[in-house]
Amino acid sequence: MSENEVKITVRPNGPFRVEGPCKLVDADGKEWDLTGKPAFSLCRCGGSTNKPFCDGTHSKIGFQAAEAAVAAADAQK
Repeated sequence: MSENEVKITVRPNGPFRVEGPCKLVDADGKEWDLTGKPAFSLCRCGGSTNKPFCDGTHSKIGFQAAEAAVAAADAQK
């Protein structure tokens, strides 16, 4: 992974893990301060008390993610 590349990993039944330089902006256009955070996890279950960041609630509530995404060509078959 190059230093300017962003990698987002979908964790099974867990958060989205974001690694690399990026901006995180809320619905009002306010940018989150990510200083000193080369990586962070975004809540996917909706239960975090620290949204949009993951706080581990997914494991406490038994969050089950949808099936893995399929490639667009496969989805049209």
